[in-house]
Amino acid sequence: MTQTVKKRFLIFSAVGAALLAILVTAVQYIRYRHTKSFSPEAEVVYTDGDVRMAVHYNRPYKKGRKIFGGLVPYGKVWRTGANEATVFEINRQLYVKSKTLPPGKYSLWTIPDSLTWTVIFNSQYGQWGIKSNMEANRDPALDVLSVTVPAIRQDKVCEQFTIEISKMGQEAELVLMWDNTVVSVPIEY
Repeated sequence: MTQTVKKRFLIFSAVGAALLAILVTAVQYIRYRHTKSFSPEAEVVYTDGDVRMAVHYNRPYKKGRKIFGGLVPYGKVWRTGANEATVFEINRQLYVKSKTLPPGKYSLWTIPDSLTWTVIFNSQYGQWGIKSNMEANRDPALDVLSVTVPAIRQDKVCEQFTIEISKMGQEAELVLMWDNTVVSVPIEY
């Protein structure tokens, strides 16, 4: 090959690789946006004096499915929402059922059951919520705190997974609602 042919070949190869990379990135972005449209992002922010709590999560819909004990199996770790693991952020030390939770960012995981839920705060955050084998993408060695709280069945059905933080007297509650289940986690500050 002559030098000119080699240069052209290298240029075409580089352009082809760049176009392929752009195409792959575009497909991944479209798939990501499509997934997000079924479980839109939401953020809940709670402030009281110098206390600030924020939850960033994705909100799947019920769509006629059996949620707890069905789509979300009992006794298995759940990412507590959809897509990325739910993120819980606090600006100062709080107490969850009298257990200390230092200021920082955490991923929020749950283990639903029919009568009680285990709520887990893990120091790793920002990861996709499940692995390719459909198991929770959580490293238990990084759990900072876990508590068990009652699961309350109600007649009213909550169509879209919802997280709220509300003030209850001298403390707050982190409330998780979906289908006909409500879970409340007491938080003191």
